[in-house]
Amino acid sequence: MAFSEDERKQIRHDFFDFTNMSPAELERWLQTGESKSVGDTGGEGESTGHASGRRIMELKHKTRDKLSEDDYRHMRKVVNYIKRHTAQKPSHDIDGSRWRYSLMNWGYDPLKEERK
Repeated sequence: MAFSEDERKQIRHDFFDFTNMSPAELERWLQTGESKSVGDTGGEGESTGHASGRRIMELKHKTRDKLSEDDYRHMRKVVNYIKRHTAQKPSHDIDGSRWRYSLMNWGYDPLKEERK
């Protein structure tokens, strides 16, 4: 399925709106033990979210004309994950929570929103 130019524009907007961590912040985060401690590995070594974080860093560096259909599908997947996961915010302190760590693997730090 190919996206229309309007769909691509919306996906890019949402992706950059929802992923509030810079590539440098995300790169530092993905090197931590906390980052590697969360997520579904499906029996493999690296979790889905951790692998997605690496791809998000790459996507943030690509220019619009270098984005493939697969890149747009992944960007949409990232936005949908962040939307679903933020709707499940726990009632307890989130600072050191697995919930926050998982979101950070997907390029979104919910504490950045709370500090505004």
